Amino acid sequence: MEMHNIPFGTTNWDDIETERFEGENGFAIWRTQRFGTIRSRIVEYSPGYMADHWCNKGHILFCLEGQLHTELKDGRVFTLKAGMSYQVADNTEPHRSYSDIGARLFIVD
Repeated sequence: MEMHNIPFGTTNWDDIETERFEGENGFAIWRTQRFGTIRSRIVEYSPGYMADHWCNKGHILFCLEGQLHTELKDGRVFTLKAGMSYQVADNTEPHRSYSDIGARLFIVD
């Protein structure tokens, strides 16, 4: 990822409009900022959330609150608690996430 032509700025995430996305179970609420080809988001997963697809997009993801389980297509499962992060490149390891208790995340992709 290269970052170009982004002037210094601040974001008050409470001022960013929300979008709701239904999962296989539960839902996700996104607040999204775009900077050229870079997207940054605050994402909140409801308790019981399960993604409805395998994702191939690369992310840097930081768990702000709650707990997130991320399953790789090869069967491995990783659990993030608040203060933990993961990173994965585009088109390398298909993954999907779920949360029993809900989670709040900061994601850059």
